[in-house]
Amino acid sequence: MIPEPGVVPAALAEPTVRVRAGWTSAVVLANVGVFAAWLGPIQVLLAQQSEAVAPGNKEFVFGLVTGLGAAVSVVANPAFGAISDRTMSRHGRRVPWVLAGAVGGVAGLMILADSRAVGLMLLGWCLVQLFGNALLAAITATVPDRVPVAQRGVVGGWVAISQVLGALVGTALAAAFGGFALGYVACAVFLFLSVVPYLLRSGDVRLLQRSPLVVGEFLRGFWISPRRYPDFGWAWLTRFLFNVGNALGTLYLFYYLQDEVRISDADTGVLILTAIYSVCVLTTAISFGRWSDRTARRKIFVTWSGVVMAAAGVVLAVWPTWPGAILGAVVLGAGFGVYLSVDFALLTEVLPNARDRAKDLGVINIANSLPQVLAPAIAAPIVRHLGGYPVLYLLASFVTVLAGVLVTKVRSVR
Repeated sequence: MIPEPGVVPAALAEPTVRVRAGWTSAVVLANVGVFAAWLGPIQVLLAQQSEAVAPGNKEFVFGLVTGLGAAVSVVANPAFGAISDRTMSRHGRRVPWVLAGAVGGVAGLMILADSRAVGLMLLGWCLVQLFGNALLAAITATVPDRVPVAQRGVVGGWVAISQVLGALVGTALAAAFGGFALGYVACAVFLFLSVVPYLLRSGDVRLLQRSPLVVGEFLRGFWISPRRYPDFGWAWLTRFLFNVGNALGTLYLFYYLQDEVRISDADTGVLILTAIYSVCVLTTAISFGRWSDRTARRKIFVTWSGVVMAAAGVVLAVWPTWPGAILGAVVLGAGFGVYLSVDFALLTEVLPNARDRAKDLGVINIANSLPQVLAPAIAAPIVRHLGGYPVLYLLASFVTVLAGVLVTKVRSVR
């Protein structure tokens, strides 16, 4: 069925009907599942596995595996987003890729569970990143697909904090078992179960018409000119810098606790800090998301969240003790909660067009994954040769402050 001229297809129309709590919960749970599958390994399992596989060179192996996996995600997220934008399944544009991403992610985690060599670790982790990004690209696009602008602060807050909830769940699953193998299996089971509620109640609208695929135009579509869309460009850069700062601050948390703070049980320490951090994120994300919706303002919240997050980095740099780590987790969680909730709403308001929502969000998500490629290359030499963890955390603080300042360049959003 071809729509009449001037009629916007239902799948591309700007949403006007408020979504219900059950739908939001299903979307959040699917997000929690994919982030648990990523952050449980990153926070604990891959660090443990790297130490078991290469005890004398654990930092290099850990950085190599996470860096190459992040490189896969840089390509996978916008690519799968663009593919899902064009999918004409009778189940909708997003559902097939949510299911395929979950199944493929489970396969990658099961390979990791049985890996005792660096090559197999690379294979398993790259599969987790590849299929996890297929899932994430599709499930993220459901928000601008279905949620009205006036509700996006609240819904975006819940969706954004799924990253934190995923870190908490993934870390808990990783720490609950004696070795990394069972931790990977637990993350795989949770990932698959997490998408079931969304698959059963997605409400995904079928795309009935699409333009012919021209490969050159398709590939050129991944470049969104900052000259033509300056607000999109500034929003992308802001998210990129926030994630660089966050990656520098969290990537080596396990080793920071083990080698700098010198606590005897680093994986439990990571779990405790993640739980504290998550509570603080939850506390600020929802309340500030609602406040942002009421005031119709976004940028001021992002700016001040950068300042607060930078303060956490200073604490970790100058006070490398267990109480200092707890205080850093509290401050970082409070700032990051505000950032997550408000920045997601801001980003959905600067997307160039409805037809390419998932692809454009995929391009934005490069700003999440590219820092995971760069952070190991930056952090490893700093930790080993250029001043150690104090320099690393002060650099993270500087980058997040810079990000908070640059968000003021976005003009179309208050």
